[in-house]
Amino acid sequence: MDYRKLGQTDMRVSILGYGASPLGNVFDVCDEQEGIDSVHMAIDHGVNFFDVAPFYGETLAETRLGKALKGKRKDIYLATKCGRYGLRNFDFSYDRIIRSIDESLERLQTDYVDLFQLHDIEFVSRQQITNEAIPAIQHIKASGKARYIGLTGLPVRYLASLAREHDFDTVLSWAHYNLIQDEIMDELVPLSKEKGFGLMNAAPLVQRILSDAKIPDWHNAPAEVKAIQAPLVALCRAYNVPLSDVAMRFAMDQEAISTTIVGMCDMHMIQSNLRAFHLVMPDGLLDEIAKLVAPIKNKMWFEGLPENDLRT
Repeated sequence: MDYRKLGQTDMRVSILGYGASPLGNVFDVCDEQEGIDSVHMAIDHGVNFFDVAPFYGETLAETRLGKALKGKRKDIYLATKCGRYGLRNFDFSYDRIIRSIDESLERLQTDYVDLFQLHDIEFVSRQQITNEAIPAIQHIKASGKARYIGLTGLPVRYLASLAREHDFDTVLSWAHYNLIQDEIMDELVPLSKEKGFGLMNAAPLVQRILSDAKIPDWHNAPAEVKAIQAPLVALCRAYNVPLSDVAMRFAMDQEAISTTIVGMCDMHMIQSNLRAFHLVMPDGLLDEIAKLVAPIKNKMWFEGLPENDLRT
């Protein structure tokens, strides 16, 4: 495994991060024991960054990850989130976030997390994020219940806007650095170097578009973006490599991003992601992929309050 420093923190995180949302049955039903075994296998192969949230499975993912990390907590860096608790359940009030950390710590069976993040900040007003949510996580950091603090979300321009105005240790952007999206490079990457926060990339498979798995019915991408899956799968098969391996290797190769977080919950997923880590990219494949995806490159959907959409 390779490691990169996460901003100005003292953490050197594995470039492959364990996304624990599948432990909460977000995509498919996950067998609990296999999920626990997958956590152990990931640790045994050098994965040291684990990211979870109360939202995933409505606390199920945190509960299962807490069980899996018994006796192994000191071997890894643990990140969780606050503010989003269901598909339409958002509460970024000061008091709710203060309660949220204690609830997460109990489920995770630990007395601190390495990173505590505001989860999907685009769904509430900027005023509440500024006046309540940020002071709350700052208080939690000062208390020692979280060593570092950050924010997460989909709209990369909005993340950059908040990160420019406030001091965070980390920013997690999802679905914005992969084979079909690279908007993170325009503004957020330069800002991370300027301000020194650690930058993380989640959902490098764009919620299964960049794999041969069935795209979920709830996926919000435009139809033409989802339609790129089949020709990409065929192209990669012509080179005798799985699309998901190519997508993972491409994402992990970006040195401006400390860790690439991908959802895992079973042994097959762990093996697939470890295989991708060792992939040697076939000559010419990325050039062909770039030509194929050019018509839909950076056609990103938006989620959240309309006023938080800062795209031009």
